[in-house]
Amino acid sequence: MASRRLPARSFQTVRWFPKAAISCLPWESAMAFPHLQQPNFLLASLKADSVNKPFAQRCQDLVKVIEDFPAKELRAIFPRLVESIFGSLDGVLVGWNLRCLQRRVNPVEYSIVMDFLDPSGPMMKLVYKLQAEEYTFDFPVSYLPGPVKASIQENVLPDSPLYHNKVQFPPTGGLGLNLALNPFEYYMFYFALSLISQKSRPMAHHVRTSDCAYFILVDRYLTWFLPTEGSVPPPLCSSPGGSSPSPAPRTPAMPFASYGLHTSLLKRHISHQTSVNADPASHEIWRSETLLQVFVEMWLHHYSLEMYQKMQSPHAKLEVLHYRLTVSSALHSPAQPSLQALHAYQESFTPTEEHVLVVRLLLKHLHAFANSLKPDQTSPSAHSHATSPLEEFKRAAVPRFVQQKLYVFLQHCFGHWPLDASFRAVLEMWLSYLQPWRYAPEKQAQGSDSQPRCVSEKWAPFIQENLLMYTKLFVSFLNRALRTDLVSPKNALMVFRVAKVFAQPNLTEMIQKGEQLFLEPELIIPHRQHRLFTATTSFLSPWPPVVTDASFKVKSHVYSLEGQDCKYTPMFGPEVRTLVLRLAQLITQAKQTAKSISDQYVESPTGHSFLSWLGFGFIDTNSYPANDLDEMGQESIRKTDEYLEKALEYLRQIFRLSEAQLAQLTLALGSARDENGKQQLPDCIVGEEGLILTPLGRYQIINGLRRFEIEYQGDLELQPIRSYEITSLVRALFRLSSAINRRFAGQMAALCSRNDFLGSFCRYHLTEPALNRHLLSPVGRRQVTNPARGPRLSLRFLGSYRTLLLLLMAFFVASLFCIGPLPCSLLLVLGYVLYAVAMTLLTERGKLHQL
Repeated sequence: MASRRLPARSFQTVRWFPKAAISCLPWESAMAFPHLQQPNFLLASLKADSVNKPFAQRCQDLVKVIEDFPAKELRAIFPRLVESIFGSLDGVLVGWNLRCLQRRVNPVEYSIVMDFLDPSGPMMKLVYKLQAEEYTFDFPVSYLPGPVKASIQENVLPDSPLYHNKVQFPPTGGLGLNLALNPFEYYMFYFALSLISQKSRPMAHHVRTSDCAYFILVDRYLTWFLPTEGSVPPPLCSSPGGSSPSPAPRTPAMPFASYGLHTSLLKRHISHQTSVNADPASHEIWRSETLLQVFVEMWLHHYSLEMYQKMQSPHAKLEVLHYRLTVSSALHSPAQPSLQALHAYQESFTPTEEHVLVVRLLLKHLHAFANSLKPDQTSPSAHSHATSPLEEFKRAAVPRFVQQKLYVFLQHCFGHWPLDASFRAVLEMWLSYLQPWRYAPEKQAQGSDSQPRCVSEKWAPFIQENLLMYTKLFVSFLNRALRTDLVSPKNALMVFRVAKVFAQPNLTEMIQKGEQLFLEPELIIPHRQHRLFTATTSFLSPWPPVVTDASFKVKSHVYSLEGQDCKYTPMFGPEVRTLVLRLAQLITQAKQTAKSISDQYVESPTGHSFLSWLGFGFIDTNSYPANDLDEMGQESIRKTDEYLEKALEYLRQIFRLSEAQLAQLTLALGSARDENGKQQLPDCIVGEEGLILTPLGRYQIINGLRRFEIEYQGDLELQPIRSYEITSLVRALFRLSSAINRRFAGQMAALCSRNDFLGSFCRYHLTEPALNRHLLSPVGRRQVTNPARGPRLSLRFLGSYRTLLLLLMAFFVASLFCIGPLPCSLLLVLGYVLYAVAMTLLTERGKLHQL
């Protein structure tokens, strides 16, 4: 959503307060009388204004301060201002609460915030003003993502060049580590971390993420610093002298062991060009590179301790070991175990749905950014010619900065996200990355619903270099889908979405081609330690070309993400095919279950449940468990059936399943019902001690697809108290009826033994019929007859909510006809006696017919 943008100096033309008040601003007084200025005058004024002045006036005052004061004075307020905007890193201070600020709720504040924090707004002018003076600001390492913090605390430089030459150690030892960041880096660190450090507020659950100020700002920053057309706009600097220089590298205070030391794309490019022929954008590309690195590091660099250790290459482990031995020998003390320094990082990280949606926005824009290269620039021959730094950055942004961390982040989400409908956000993020052709400038011909668009062969290198994103994560999704309730329309939609994406024409063939390249015999592929040097041509030139370049790229991709000792499971191999057949079976099962629920809706009128609650209908205790189908009705059932039907067809196309196989699955599922028309038993096998549930049977019980018939087999008077009964009243009535039965047991037995009408009347009320019940085990079930109990009185029906409600309704209706409580009670007793007489006669007549 694009908001209306004000002119560049709009903050100075809009009056937020009377003119007379402007002359009384504290910093204007300070400018008029320099001898009155104190070192922290601006900082104290900022703190006071945050309490005393309204928000609009504070922003207007900040604009004047940024314009009028020199960088030396603004340096003191910059950290405080950034914290007041984005909140504190520990989440205590909320700041401007950008994640909940929406245009439709607070249009005035929203417009002020968006203009102030715009890439061309006053806040960025302050950043560039400080950047020109090469100021640095300390950022605590303790608030960085877990893997980065653990790595730095072990004196191992992280893989990202973002941290190179920036770590500062305190003089006394290993506590209080800081990063020395330039103003642009400091601002972006806070902006990116505010998405994670700020905890979700109660009102945030009612905020649509795509409408909030934070989401819109992310989109603006990506559009500004990663442009799909043209170059990155130069910084707007109020002081003369041109653009801000790139910060000079700083030497770390202690030696670091680093795996994958990479210099900046900008610095590498400038080192090979003269200043005369250099592209003007080369002086500003560092902002684009910094923005992307900050977003990737803060949002994607989260995973478990085991994954952190797994991702370290053998080369890195050897360097770390050498470094520890050197330090320990110098200090005459044993080396500290690596796990000890990582214990503080072992807490689990669970991304929020908002976090995932913002990452998806980043991935979509990166695809558009990378695909904005002209056709002649994407060819291999274009690399040999001089290209601008922005073009190099477009070509390397995704594979170099994003691919590895995104893969681990997705693996973490697939393995730890709850099995509910909120996984849709993770799913769409994954599918967005898998389809870069959706964000290409040239639009493919739109196909019909029955014939999706064909994936061009030009995307084969991307698919091969991201093979695990397609294959291993697809297997992870299959394992999730086998544990979810596919009767739910939201879960059925997710299965349909994945099947539809992978069923795009030519995509399956390209994935298979990538797997074939990876599974080619590895005859002379070098050991993984030597892969660090494969970028040089001289190292590869003496080898005979036994392995193709495409095969080498695929193998390098898999080994870099999973290690050379990984056990790869082919997506089109027998193991995955078995999982797909199981999923197809469960889809068929879910379709039948949805149809059964639909039949219940058709057979049962709308008011059936209400009448049953009042006692005029039959309550089926063995009905299907509740799910979101019960809340959404027939339309949702229709959608579920449609999603599952199409998903099954797409799976058949992807894995080339025959119609005979699907028909065999349907037969094996056992669609026939038992004699009562209820569901069959869960899938199980007969063991020595009875039935044993299979994994499929456990899945059916957990998701409510099938169930065992559970009936109460004991004394009806002693059955558990139901939810529609009053607990205290039921227990009191049981004690009363038990006392009456003990006191008049003989008299009731004598009355029930009579052969006349009075005996029949008493037997109807004081005895319960002998019921035929089943044995508890469903194996070899046979009917047994419960022994008939003696005559007894049961008052439990008076403890039911519905009985009391009926009595209250009867008294209320009687009062409308001016009938008092006592006459109404007599009429009710008389009516029941007539009803009991009729039922006694019908019961006796039925017994005579049975004889």
